[in-house]
Amino acid sequence: MGQMGNAGLLLVNTLINIYLFLMMLRFLLQASQADYYNPISQSVVKITQPVVRPFQGFLGPVMGRFDMATLAAAFVLKAVSIVAILQIAGIGMPPITQVAIGAIAAIANAILKIYFFALIVMIILSWVAPNASHPGALLVMQLVEPIMAPVRKVIPPLGMIDLSPIVVFIAISIVDGIVVGALTRAAGIAGALVGL
Repeated sequence: MGQMGNAGLLLVNTLINIYLFLMMLRFLLQASQADYYNPISQSVVKITQPVVRPFQGFLGPVMGRFDMATLAAAFVLKAVSIVAILQIAGIGMPPITQVAIGAIAAIANAILKIYFFALIVMIILSWVAPNASHPGALLVMQLVEPIMAPVRKVIPPLGMIDLSPIVVFIAISIVDGIVVGALTRAAGIAGALVGL
């Protein structure tokens, strides 16, 4: 396969990973019980619904905080894309276990990236617009609060300084380096298609 074909496959993989990112954002917004009627939440649901809808048929509607249909849809989407991209690239069919591990690594990677970027946005907002009422700002706060609250209980703010984001950043880096790194290596050739 030539340079153009490789560039095309790389582009397809990137687009699939962006869509996977949106699916995991939908999953995390549900898990954090963020405002469903927020326009950004509504947009994420509309964009991801075509892939999630078939899974809602047999996994049922959302029960509690965890949307298993979205999680299953993301896993299948990434697993199928790994197989398809490797077949088109002429590498052949990797072992099913490697495909499954690669899909799990991609989901974990997307979740960690969402929290990483949401924390950066939250920190910037706390400096420039601490009382922002923009739908995006409200959604970011609702998204990160479930992971920030337990840390704040252990490390309360020191006056105006909140050290909890630093602790969460370190935790994200450790999980990304150890867990996602190990999964990516275990996925073999499929691991090359994990991240953005």
